[in-house]
Amino acid sequence: MTRFEPFHQQLKALDQAGRKRALIIPPAKDFSSNDYLGLAQSVYMKDAAHAALDSGIAHGSGGSRLLGGNHREHEALEEFAASHYGAQSALFFSSGYAANLALFSTLPQRGDLVLYDELVHASCHDGMKLGRAETQSFRHNDLDDLTDRINAYRRAGGTGMIWITAETLYSMDGDRTPLHDLANIAERHDAILILDEAHAVGVFGKRGVGLSGVLEQQENLIVLRTCGKALGGEGGLITMPTVLRDFFINRARAFIFSTAPSPLTAHLVHKAIEYVAQNPALQTRLQDHIKLAESRLGLLCPDTRSGSQIFPVIIGEDRPAMQIATNLQNAGFDVRAIRPPTVPAGTARLRLSLTLNVSQEDILALADLLIEARKLEQAA
Repeated sequence: MTRFEPFHQQLKALDQAGRKRALIIPPAKDFSSNDYLGLAQSVYMKDAAHAALDSGIAHGSGGSRLLGGNHREHEALEEFAASHYGAQSALFFSSGYAANLALFSTLPQRGDLVLYDELVHASCHDGMKLGRAETQSFRHNDLDDLTDRINAYRRAGGTGMIWITAETLYSMDGDRTPLHDLANIAERHDAILILDEAHAVGVFGKRGVGLSGVLEQQENLIVLRTCGKALGGEGGLITMPTVLRDFFINRARAFIFSTAPSPLTAHLVHKAIEYVAQNPALQTRLQDHIKLAESRLGLLCPDTRSGSQIFPVIIGEDRPAMQIATNLQNAGFDVRAIRPPTVPAGTARLRLSLTLNVSQEDILALADLLIEARKLEQAA
């Protein structure tokens, strides 16, 4: 037995279950990325990068924000983001994952209670594992279950702060959280509301602020907006009350002990937010894609009409989902199968991601192939 035999066996088991992952170069037609507005490879962003480098903006930060790595581009982005998103302050992280890790491992304190929707991102779970607070999940979008857990905590003598977290738009089903009801519960119970806008920022809301923009400025609201999806870059922005930003800078290990994001990256995120705000036609074009996909594939998957750019096609078992995805990739369409544990057992799916990197003709062609593939799979 070699020293690496346990790893071989675990990989073999994943392979036998149809759940082994592998890296591939994406095929030509993008139906899997989160580059919803097509900014990642856009001429606008390339020109902005060239202009920034020509002006002398550094491509590396040189250190953590507290040790020489704080640049004017970071400060300018955070000041602009706070104003644009209607918050007191903002803090920029190297990724949405790092931001969630810092958030949940830093803010909730010992004796507090974090109540999270059972479908929140893995980064939230990892942050909570590093934190001091008690954590409990509530059933997806079930506000009665959430309220029951708050009441049970208080009846049991819990006196700490309650933190409620949910995604505004969920990454695997494309469904939305009932924002106003959630905000009302947080206000009624003097709780802090943490919203993850990863898949909504840029795509929804006036000037691309996301779905949480309808809540306006609330003192008990913290919002994470990732910059590597619709904004076409990388990083994560947390908007929040100023006192919490100061607390992050002094207590968040994921911020203190990490090399700062590139000043160039910060500058490009700033430019992307401005560009999306000034070009509402991007949202309109994406909505046209969404309507077309729903009209063509709605009968195939009647329960997956989310009105969002995330369009799940539920297959069920892992291997058929993988086979259909492979066949579509071989035909030039970048479609990926999502399997447990990312999604519940028995709900393996094709996660169609609608972006402006494809045309409406591409959507129609994919729909035809997918409908035929489902017919063959169901007949087998």
